[in-house]
Amino acid sequence: MMHTVSLSFPLEGPERSGRRPQVLAIGDFDGVHLGHQEVIRLAVERGRELDSGAAIMTFHPHPRELLGMKHYVQLLTPLALKHEVLSGLGVDMTYVVEFNESFMRVSPEDFVEHMLVPLGLDTVFVGFDFTFGYKGAGTPDTLCELAKGRFSVEIVRPFHLHGDKVSSTRIRSCLQAGDVREAAELLGRAYELQGDVVHGDARGRTIGYPTANIALSDPYVLPANGVYAVEVFARGRWHGAVMNVGVKPTFTDGLLQPTLEAHLFDFSETIYGERVKVRLVDYIRAERKFASIQELIAQIGQDADRAKQTLMEKK
Repeated sequence: MMHTVSLSFPLEGPERSGRRPQVLAIGDFDGVHLGHQEVIRLAVERGRELDSGAAIMTFHPHPRELLGMKHYVQLLTPLALKHEVLSGLGVDMTYVVEFNESFMRVSPEDFVEHMLVPLGLDTVFVGFDFTFGYKGAGTPDTLCELAKGRFSVEIVRPFHLHGDKVSSTRIRSCLQAGDVREAAELLGRAYELQGDVVHGDARGRTIGYPTANIALSDPYVLPANGVYAVEVFARGRWHGAVMNVGVKPTFTDGLLQPTLEAHLFDFSETIYGERVKVRLVDYIRAERKFASIQELIAQIGQDADRAKQTLMEKK
């Protein structure tokens, strides 16, 4: 079972005196995609070789959020989901470092001396593009120099898929284009959202397609507005569903914040207030405005049939 420890800078004295030196992978790991998984896999392998276990060091909140880069306020894997994914990768310990304004100004030298050295490390694994310290002044080469033989540093090369580097930026672009299939390839799993079922306008029920209105639990990166074949985890199991992400142009005018409405197949239970998970399986069509309710109902029927077919093919 993976343990999680919250840390803040600076660490005072040896944090793990008397214990076997551990292996650590450092990064933000937003998405925990195939590239991140390669860094983590190598750290886990080394930890097993040394019989010391493997730890992850990540940062919360996202450093770019504190820097005011609003594009990065939305995340691929908010902290709770990140923990869930990491726990399935053989990680023994996750260190969550508080990223605040004072920590943002820490020099690369001080980061190593007062955050890494006290942990009693054998090996540190980082990606080729890892940066640390004030204004990202530290690089993997800097880390090697600052280690001064107290721990070794392993720099992991970029991970490529279909000829291009796997990155969080590439996954964001896929989602924003509605390409959830490629996003899933890059992540190594379906893109997942979590949220609570809330009361909506109950319009879906009146037209024969009741929906679960999902208020996201965290600021996720949303896929492009449109209709998707999805799987929804509710009441202890996964259910096939069709979901609309968007502003409901047939009924509203000027709605700015997209909503998520999922129609679960063969499901009639009341789940208001319950937390659900949504896996995006495939994109069906773009959201559009319909001339009449009857036209919309007919299209929803077609969307549902297509989603059922897609989900059946997936099995």
